[in-house]
Amino acid sequence: MNIEIISIPKIEDRRGNLSVIENEVLPFEMKRVYYLYDVPAGVERGGHAHKKLQQFLVALSGSFDVILNDGRKKRKVTLNKPFEGLLIKNGIWRELKNFSSGSVCLVLASDVFDEDDYIRDFDEFIKEFNCKL
Repeated sequence: MNIEIISIPKIEDRRGNLSVIENEVLPFEMKRVYYLYDVPAGVERGGHAHKKLQQFLVALSGSFDVILNDGRKKRKVTLNKPFEGLLIKNGIWRELKNFSSGSVCLVLASDVFDEDDYIRDFDEFIKEFNCKL
């Protein structure tokens, strides 16, 4: 599956920890940053794939599950450490679920928003990437 857990450099200090994400940490240049927060209990986010876009997700606070599907197999990744992130390359269907109270999901994206890059229908996703289920 075209995903990877990447460690984010962490500087530990008695005053608190500091983590830094620079372009050298990622395999792409960041062009968009956004974050999800105050997600109500039981609500799901995502439910799409991207044709070209890559994303890097970090649980800045709390935890949530990322359900990934490449059309052949599914995998669940739980994000709950602010010094680790999940790289999701293009062609991966993703769903974000089980947000804990107070969780914050930071997303770093390889490009600006482009609705034409989204695949929001799972059957269309399977056709687009010629997946054999």
